[in-house]
Amino acid sequence: MISPLEARYYRQRVPLLWWARRRSYAVFMLRELSSLFVALFVVELLLLVRAVADGAPAYQDFLDAMANPAVIVVNGVALAFVLLHAVTFANLTPRAMVVRIRGRRVPPRAVLAGVYLGWLLVTAFLAWLVVG
Repeated sequence: MISPLEARYYRQRVPLLWWARRRSYAVFMLRELSSLFVALFVVELLLLVRAVADGAPAYQDFLDAMANPAVIVVNGVALAFVLLHAVTFANLTPRAMVVRIRGRRVPPRAVLAGVYLGWLLVTAFLAWLVVG
């Protein structure tokens, strides 16, 4: 018979990629991983601001570093993960935020449509600022 103390130390072995067996777990794990790429973009943005503050030669050095093919590939992968992060975050909004108008609950699809409409408007505004 196993004593309670011995039973406490039993750990069932779990495969390393246990989360890859179900799509919902895999998307959750990829979303958690995406936070690293969000942090990468924040660091790059801070480096860009520092390069601009240091003057034209530092800014040109930053642009040259960002033009490296390896950096472009890493930023492409990071962009995909950041988009995954943004889409999954937006899709959770109707569950996290219950909107009521005149005492009636707004349908989750309407809340989600509002989120994506807002995202589209902000994206269009930023594109207008950048393109001119």
